Amino acid sequence: MVLLTFNIINVNADCKNEVRISNDEKVKITIDNTKAILRILDIHDIKVSFFVEISLTEKLHDLIKAISSKGHEIAFYNKNSNSKEIENAKKSVQELLEKQIKGIRQKDVKLNHEDLKFLEFNYVSNIDNANILFPFKRLKRNTEIIEEEGISIVPESISPYSQLPYNDFVFQMLPMNYYESMVFETLKKDDFVLIYLNSWQFTDFSKYKFNIPLYRRLNSGKKMEDKLDALLTWINEKEMATSRMKDYIF
Repeated sequence: MVLLTFNIINVNADCKNEVRISNDEKVKITIDNTKAILRILDIHDIKVSFFVEISLTEKLHDLIKAISSKGHEIAFYNKNSNSKEIENAKKSVQELLEKQIKGIRQKDVKLNHEDLKFLEFNYVSNIDNANILFPFKRLKRNTEIIEEEGISIVPESISPYSQLPYNDFVFQMLPMNYYESMVFETLKKDDFVLIYLNSWQFTDFSKYKFNIPLYRRLNSGKKMEDKLDALLTWINEKEMATSRMKDYIF
């Protein structure tokens, strides 16, 4: 099973040469990037899970409704929010969609499983920092979904052969034929492969002068759209099963 997921987050970088991009402009970039992702998903008729950064939820009501109306899952991405902020956002979005928010993703700031259960989440998908030094981190990890405190814990996927994770950085940098081979070989061994990308990777950095490293600008913007389109074309050609996170877990 291929579990394709997207983190909806703003570009986390300053601008070059005293260029200024307001917070509202950053939100508009995020909306435009997400709409580009949705167009590609529509073409290939694939449903996925979107993890919306909690502090953005109130500004993205129309986008959240559009994502949900297309049959995709809405979940949360916790960047640095506390329990009360998460509780308020969850209540607001659930009232907006008239659906329960089941999943949450965490990276730097992590609530414990007891707190997540209290907030009525059903699963958590924690991720690591993805940067140019990640291959020098641990090379082994659990790839099975386990349950603790009534919460299903979904680990990051890792290729059993290359030992590369399926994070945003790897997708952006690897040639597509190598990446496809990695997915194919992983599914021979594991029940699922969890892929995650970030909405900010679809930003046109030639237009928006954010100060980000060169290796993060490579294959961004339209090139990321083309890579995503190529991956989904390959998935459909190989008749691989795909699923939203909440459907696969429950």
